[in-house]
Amino acid sequence: MTKEQPEFRDESDLLGSRLVPKDAYWGVQTLRAQENFGISLVRLYKYSTLVQSLAMVKKACTLANRDLAHITEEYAAAIVEACDEIMDGKLEYEFVVDMLQGGAGTSTNMNVNEVIASRANEILGHPRNSMGPISANDHVNMSQSTNDVYPTAIKIAAIFGLKDLAMALKVLVVAFDEKAEAFKDSLKLGRTEMQDAVPITLGQEFSAWSAALKRDLGRIVESIDLLKTHNIGATAIGTSLNADPEYIELVETYLREVTGLPNLVTAENLIDDTQNSDEFVHASALLKVLALNLAKIAGDLILLSSGPVGGFHEITLPPVQPGSSIMPGKINPVIPEMIIQVAYQVIGHDLTITMAAQAGQLELNAFEPVLAYNFFQSLKILKNAIPIFTERCIVGIKSNPVGLNIVHRSVGLVTALNPVIGYKASTKIAKKALETGRSIRELVLEENLIDETLLDELLSPERMTRSGIRGHDHSSAKRTSE
Repeated sequence: MTKEQPEFRDESDLLGSRLVPKDAYWGVQTLRAQENFGISLVRLYKYSTLVQSLAMVKKACTLANRDLAHITEEYAAAIVEACDEIMDGKLEYEFVVDMLQGGAGTSTNMNVNEVIASRANEILGHPRNSMGPISANDHVNMSQSTNDVYPTAIKIAAIFGLKDLAMALKVLVVAFDEKAEAFKDSLKLGRTEMQDAVPITLGQEFSAWSAALKRDLGRIVESIDLLKTHNIGATAIGTSLNADPEYIELVETYLREVTGLPNLVTAENLIDDTQNSDEFVHASALLKVLALNLAKIAGDLILLSSGPVGGFHEITLPPVQPGSSIMPGKINPVIPEMIIQVAYQVIGHDLTITMAAQAGQLELNAFEPVLAYNFFQSLKILKNAIPIFTERCIVGIKSNPVGLNIVHRSVGLVTALNPVIGYKASTKIAKKALETGRSIRELVLEENLIDETLLDELLSPERMTRSGIRGHDHSSAKRTSE
């Protein structure tokens, strides 16, 4: 019994004719791309937002060409319907080219052109194919080039991705703010260079982390604005060859309408915007800053939760899985560890994006596929990681109060006495406290350096964590230079 062979159709391009599976919406150029670029094995459909953004660009271009009577109403309607289907998530698995490819994204552009053309021909009642009567090149790609379609679609997809990331980050910020309020009275030792410092509250530590993430949120919004400039209408190198002079203004209007992004704007210099990718370097750098802050916070959480017997154990992270295959009862900080690894990956992506942007030559950057691949990888892992960090770590953190006794045993408390007894005397007290194990308060009273009432005020945890010395008469305090 022989295995049934698939049926094929014949399609041709510059290099000749090839047999394409009859049921495929993609055509001959997509076939060649699959043969040439089985590299990352991550196909275009894995980035559905990019696929949908490409369809949005094609729809806007088709509507502009229809208005200028460069394409018939019938053909335009079929192309627009095919684009709408793709924007709705249909035909998803027809976008099969590898994300890493040579040709500045031509394989991606042609994959999209061929699928739209095949579906449009089908809508018109013709057999599924990308050649005619509606042509992938002549009709779907009319007034366009890969060199304006591809970077514009990347920017649109990046904007959507950054908006999603900003939403996830806002939720994380709220979680940190809630913990800052919940732990506002949990007194503990601050630490500088991993040594005891002056007191701080756990809530203040959480508020500092929140403040850093709020800055990151502002930067993400900034990066969205950076990517609003596109080069649709530039065609091959920015000179708008084969595009109607009225087309650029029309396509800009339709692009805003189709995407729902009212701030999209055509670049003032299309040649510049076609050859340069520096906006992505900037946006990627801001993602890297976010990743670094997340990693720093995650590392701090690992330290504060260390133990529970041999470490700081000032907080307890929610247990999410057993921590060891051999040590019963062990729980590891796996969520913060995951965040740190995500940060390392984003840093690596950022370096690749930087190199890819630099590698452009003259009128075109042929390395935008690897730039796009890495940028969307950074977006994806950050968008996936942040909600997990929020839900499976931050919201479930519990405080383990260390108690005033531990705080008052710290020699760091002597810092609060500097304005009254001076640095030299404070140093002497600190040294003696370390040598004897006695408290700062006990030694200061023994030396009769400060009145007991004033001393208690100076060493008050509330004063040390919330305010400086104001409105107090310290003239009666005994200073010493010994």
